Amino acid sequence: MNILSIRLLLINIVCIFFLFACSSATKQMANLSEPAPSKVPSKYQKEQIDRKYGMFIHFGINTFHNEEWTDGSLPVSSYNPTTIDAKQWVETAKNAGMKYIILVSKHHEGFCLWDSKYTEYDVASSPNKTNVVEAVAKECQKQGISLGLYYSLWDRKQNPDVKNVSLDSAYNQYMINHLNELMDITSKYTKVVEFWFDGSWAKPGYRWPFQEIYKTIKSREPQCQIGINWSIGKPDSPDDKDWTFNKEQIYPEKQKENDPIRYFPSDFRLGDPYLPANPDPKLFTYEGKTYYMPWESTVCMSGKWFYHTEDTTYKSIDELIDLYNIATAQDNILILNAPPNREGKMRDKDIEILVALKERLKL
Repeated sequence: MNILSIRLLLINIVCIFFLFACSSATKQMANLSEPAPSKVPSKYQKEQIDRKYGMFIHFGINTFHNEEWTDGSLPVSSYNPTTIDAKQWVETAKNAGMKYIILVSKHHEGFCLWDSKYTEYDVASSPNKTNVVEAVAKECQKQGISLGLYYSLWDRKQNPDVKNVSLDSAYNQYMINHLNELMDITSKYTKVVEFWFDGSWAKPGYRWPFQEIYKTIKSREPQCQIGINWSIGKPDSPDDKDWTFNKEQIYPEKQKENDPIRYFPSDFRLGDPYLPANPDPKLFTYEGKTYYMPWESTVCMSGKWFYHTEDTTYKSIDELIDLYNIATAQDNILILNAPPNREGKMRDKDIEILVALKERLKL
C-alpha cells in the first residue's frame, strides 16, 4: 500500500468517525426532548427519590400584601424586604435534615426574583435589588444543599389575555428566555435538580411549549427533574382543561396505573397540597408508551404559602410526622413550605418546628 492509499484510508476513517459522532450527538439531543419510556426509575429519578425531603420557599411581592395570588398590578415599589438572608434560609433547611430547596422564582403575578432583561417587574426595579435567585444558589453551593426552582407558567402581568391564542408565540419565547436566564445565574454556583412548573390550567395543554421547555432545560441540566402541577389527566379526556371539572378527576387517590400524562414531557407528578394514595401508582402513559413517575407532595407548615401577618396557626409536630411518613413512603418525596417574612428572614416558629421535627424523625 503506497503513501497516498494510506492517507486516503486515514481520511476515510476520520470521516466515518466524524459522521458517527455527529449521529450520536443528534440522537442524544433528540432524546432530550422527552424522557425514555420505562417501568423503573431512571438514574436521575432515583436521585430525586433519594433526596426525599426538602423545603419550599415562597417569597416575593405577595409577601408584602398578605396575598397568595395577585394579578401583576401591585407596584414594584411595594416589594421592599429589609434584607435577603439567604444564608439563614439555606441553613434552616440544612439544619432541618432537608436535602434541597425549591425557591419560587416567579409566581402567577409575574414578579421575578432575579434581574431579568425581559421585564421591569423584577427585583432590579424594586427598592431591594438583591438577586434572590443568585443569592440562594450561592448559599446552596456553600452549604452543600441542592437547589430547585418553582416557575409559574401562568403570568398575569406579561400574558393577561390568556384566551388570545395569537399571543402564545411571543409569550412562549418569553418563558424560554426566562428559563435560560435562570440557568445562566444558577450554573455559576450549582446544578438545578428540579423545575416545579405551575399554572398550566390557564390554557389548554397544546398551547404550552412543553417539549421546548423540557429540551431547553435538559440540554443544559440533564439531571434536572421537571414536574408540572396537576400532572395526570382523565382517561377519557386527558387534555381537557376546565379547571373546576378536572381538578375533581385527578386527585392522587383517583389516579390509576396507565392513566394518561396530562402534561408531557415531565418526570414526576404534582398536585399540591395533596398526599399520594396508598398504594400509589407509578406507571402512566403517553401515546401508547409507559413512563415511571414518582409523586412529590408540597405542603404548608402553617396555613399559607406566602408570609401573612395573621398566619400564626401551625400543624403540630405529630401531624407533620404523619405527613412525612405518608409522603416519603413508596419512593415519593415531601416538600414543606416555610415562607420568609417581610424582613427577608425565616420565621422563628418555622425554625423551631423544623428542628423539633428533625429530632423526632431522627434525620
